[in-house]
Amino acid sequence: MTTVAVETQGLGKSFGAVRALDDLNLQVTAGEVHGFLGPNGAGKSTALRVLLGVLRHDSGTARVLGADPWRDAVQLHRRMAYVPGDVELWPNLTGGEAIDLLGRLRGSVNAARRAELIERFHLDPRRRGRTYSKGNRQKVALIAALASDADLLLLDEPTSGLDPLMEAVFQDEIRAARDRGVTILLSSHILSQVEALADRISIIRTGTIVETGTLADMRHLARSEVTVVTDRPADALLTHAGVHHPRRDGDRLLVDVDAAHLPTVMSELAALGIRALSVTPPSLEQLLLRHYSTGEQR
Repeated sequence: MTTVAVETQGLGKSFGAVRALDDLNLQVTAGEVHGFLGPNGAGKSTALRVLLGVLRHDSGTARVLGADPWRDAVQLHRRMAYVPGDVELWPNLTGGEAIDLLGRLRGSVNAARRAELIERFHLDPRRRGRTYSKGNRQKVALIAALASDADLLLLDEPTSGLDPLMEAVFQDEIRAARDRGVTILLSSHILSQVEALADRISIIRTGTIVETGTLADMRHLARSEVTVVTDRPADALLTHAGVHHPRRDGDRLLVDVDAAHLPTVMSELAALGIRALSVTPPSLEQLLLRHYSTGEQR
């Protein structure tokens, strides 16, 4: 039986005249990595703060691990860990002391995991917080979160400031956490990161979820780029239903094809004698832009 770890229904939050969350319906299944996507100002961080119990919502409902995040914040914070995109540390505590303190706030730290993560993330735990770069501050928060026995990780741009090598370590650790049954809600601007990690994705626009599903599900709703070289002219294809943006590059024809029309287009191309063919599915970036384009997709 599938268990829901995070669920909001009709969630609303305003700051004066600004409506930050507007009828937000989000559902995160236990044990999955759920990507939470949208540009700055879309409402991602506000939603995460409501789930943390830091902000009280104005309308709707929110449930985290079966509890109310506002009323039951103390007990919930022993079962979840949060990593923001800009970590601030106690300036006079060492990195190791900060990891231990954050762990004690959640109940405990797995000492073996702590040591392993410090080594994997190449962190010197003896240095004081005030001497750390932004990337090293992020490492402290990530190690504290991943070394805990949290059931839920709320990650808001968690790898901001990390180099590509540490990004790879982060991805390995997130996959391992998911394999252990940990639920992860990942808000990130790094679309390749979300593509690599997320089991499902929710796209938020002006405080509302506009689409949720697996990346494969979402790709069925967008256009693939078809590049083809045929023996006979493919002029008839240019006016075919579902074919958009025809352009030529030497002897190659490039078109964007709606998913529903792709089988028919492939059949017609085959009849023309295909010499070369490639079909590129839409990237996550293209899917995201689809919802934020100022004009209708053509």
